[in-house]
Amino acid sequence: MKNLLLIFGLLLIVSCGKEQHDLTVKGTIKDLKKGTLYLQKFQDSSFIIIDSLIINGDSNFELHANLDSPEVFFLRLNKTNSDAYGKIPFFADKGVTVINTSVKDFSLNPEIKGSKQHVVFEEYFKMMDRYNNKNLDLIKAEFDAKNDTILIAANNKAYQNLIKSRYLYTVNFAIKHKDSEVAPYLALTEIYDAQTKWLDTINNSLTPEIKASKYGKELDVFIKDRKAN
Repeated sequence: MKNLLLIFGLLLIVSCGKEQHDLTVKGTIKDLKKGTLYLQKFQDSSFIIIDSLIINGDSNFELHANLDSPEVFFLRLNKTNSDAYGKIPFFADKGVTVINTSVKDFSLNPEIKGSKQHVVFEEYFKMMDRYNNKNLDLIKAEFDAKNDTILIAANNKAYQNLIKSRYLYTVNFAIKHKDSEVAPYLALTEIYDAQTKWLDTINNSLTPEIKASKYGKELDVFIKDRKAN
């Protein structure tokens, strides 16, 4: 009995001595031999570093952050003192987020498993890829039109319709996911310059829990400031 109590006491000491983190981001970057990984978030109009890790031979990584409310983080790889590898955005909640990718396709096609918010986040941006492809088609069409004023005018009208469609899709998507922190985030980052009535519609649809979240509070302040000015 004394031995069991001693073992339990030792386990309790080890557990208490181990640092606890709200968020753990871990995974593997295939073919990465050397480099530095940064866990970042956007704050006060700039990216700030939350945690970092020097990679030297082992492509596995683990980074940590404190987290009061679900929010978007970025994983950045630096190998040549540049941002050539881009940033991997992901919507994090408390717990573990796993990111697996490769050096070659670092920010192009990462596999991310983590929060329920990230599932919604990915759903939205998959649709945005379609809008971006349509936009590229319009740019090509404008280039091919050269000096044809009729084609240029038609192309400009198609472009304006595409923008409106994208904004309306974002509004409807946010309302559909009014119980997710993704909704106010999209309003703040994707359609912040939309008509105030659209932002209001999103804000008024949010559940009480989401209104009390980081992005929910920020959206409310943003709308109030715009109305005041």
